[in-house]
Amino acid sequence: MIPDDNNPLLPESVLEGSVCAPDESPDPQTHAAATTSPVLVQPEAPPSVLQYPEDLRVPWGWADLAWFFVVAVLSLIFTTLLMTIGLSLFRMHPGYIQDSAGEKSLLVILAQALLFAVLLGYLFVLVRVRFERPFWQTIGWHHLQTGAIPRRIVYLSLVLGGFSLSLLVQLASAALQPKSKLPIQEYFQDPRSALLLILMSILLAPLAEETIFRGYIYPVLARSFGVGTGVVITGTLFGLLHAPQLWGGWGQIVLLIGVGIIFTAARAISRTVVASYILHVSYNSFIGITMLVGSHGFRHFPVGQ
Repeated sequence: MIPDDNNPLLPESVLEGSVCAPDESPDPQTHAAATTSPVLVQPEAPPSVLQYPEDLRVPWGWADLAWFFVVAVLSLIFTTLLMTIGLSLFRMHPGYIQDSAGEKSLLVILAQALLFAVLLGYLFVLVRVRFERPFWQTIGWHHLQTGAIPRRIVYLSLVLGGFSLSLLVQLASAALQPKSKLPIQEYFQDPRSALLLILMSILLAPLAEETIFRGYIYPVLARSFGVGTGVVITGTLFGLLHAPQLWGGWGQIVLLIGVGIIFTAARAISRTVVASYILHVSYNSFIGITMLVGSHGFRHFPVGQ
């Protein structure tokens, strides 16, 4: 059987190769392959992936977020147990820690730093080993694209934006002064605890929290519910994470939820965690500066009454 030359489903090479010369006998295998081979078409990317911006095309989903929650809870138990063992090695009774505000604050700060390290380590192994991707780029730490605007202007704007946001929140928080003392004020009982808390809030907390919330959690929420809803949910989760430190100050919790939404909006607009990270660092740095000035160089406590 000689294929129809007008058949649009067969490529020209197949048509030419299927016609035998008058004095040749067709090879059965070649003839079968020529007449039955389908047209090879370059596969396209699934529409379910192409519909999202590039910064939301992460390889993890809801199941991975659920596992991360389990890991976070287990890590919290692990760090608490590890700190308890450490206290026993130094022959320090837990009752002494409970009665000493300075030692209790130090213990909580160290436990939180260890928890951040464990969670970042888990995400690093997940991205590098399971998904076989580069960690920082996959988790959302892309280069900040500034377009025609000079890069230094954009960075300066983010820094000043973080300072301004911090100032506005502190003024609003003063107007919404709670009746009782906030738990976070227990950290400002001695210079050592205050200094460690400020250093962690500038050097470690923004790195860990931006990677977890804006890098790992936000893309899944934005893909499932839309960018706007994802921004609001991620910012709300960020604010609620700090609720135990502000318990009793309901206005302060609402303000921090708003801060989280603004951080996430910066990440969504810029499509990189770098923008929200700069805002976060400058925001916390301004708080540290005000604490330093308000305590006269950490010589007068408590701060923030």
